Amino acid sequence: MRRGTVIGSVWATKKSPRLGGQILLRVQAEGQELIAADLVGAGQGEQVLIVQGAAARQESGAPVDAAIVAILDQMEG
Repeated sequence: MRRGTVIGSVWATKKSPRLGGQILLRVQAEGQELIAADLVGAGQGEQVLIVQGAAARQESGAPVDAAIVAILDQMEG
């Protein structure tokens, strides 16, 4: 898992039918920008946890490389 910040939205008028209903967000994570399927209703500026690869595809049920699986409320240490 990686921690990132939601920095924007992505709109696609034409996409694979398997992506139907998926909300896509731009996420800044460790100096990289990712496009991730939003599975939890994250918003602009929120800190999130992201899974990638097979974990993202399994969790979302869609052909994605990254998925937001949690909104962080607090981190310690």
